[in-house]
Amino acid sequence: MKKGEKRSRGPRTAAEVMAELESDPTYLASQKALEVARERDIEQYQAAAREVIADLAKQGIVVGAIGDLCARARPYPEAVPVLVRWLPLVQNAELRADLIRALAVPWAGSAAPLLVREFEAADDPSGTGVRWLLGSAIEAVASQDISEEMLRLSMNRQYGRAREMVVLGLRKCGGERVIDALMTLLADEQVAGHAVMALGDLRAVKAIASIERFLGHSKQWVRAEARKALGKIARTEGRV
Repeated sequence: MKKGEKRSRGPRTAAEVMAELESDPTYLASQKALEVARERDIEQYQAAAREVIADLAKQGIVVGAIGDLCARARPYPEAVPVLVRWLPLVQNAELRADLIRALAVPWAGSAAPLLVREFEAADDPSGTGVRWLLGSAIEAVASQDISEEMLRLSMNRQYGRAREMVVLGLRKCGGERVIDALMTLLADEQVAGHAVMALGDLRAVKAIASIERFLGHSKQWVRAEARKALGKIARTEGRV
């Protein structure tokens, strides 16, 4: 190193970066604003959930938050009527999401008509938000009783990726009409992978050739599901 030259430093450490940020008034102000917003969101959630939690307590279900239901070790069918009553009334987005998750269980079959209506009415342009969550709940309660509604939702492309779990849930309905619909949905790139999965679970022999085309799909997970589906069908036929 020549005389007078400053020794160059390597990359700054994480501690140095944080020390610099914590002395930056703009950064500190933004962090404070985020903390205030988080506290406000928590307060709004708690206020919105208070009456729901009180109604659950009347049924003998004591929870600190709606999300606690999902962590319970045993089913909570007695909570379902309360959740169904409150879901259409609640405006808080986080609380609505928790109510939907709590209804995404096999013993919430009585919630199916409401979940279908909420799915259709949801404001979710991306198809990956609340409508997708509702679709997942519909899959959880899927049965022959709502097969017509599920077919209607599955075939409506305006719902985009939100249909993924509804399409998968058709495996719980069965029947030639469902299999034919799933084969049609193989041409719909947004839900094709889930249609492959459902056809495999239904052991749909007549879909073999259609599923085989997905062995070369661009997405690895779809290729994997196609192999699984074909394996299930082959075992049913006694080929393996």
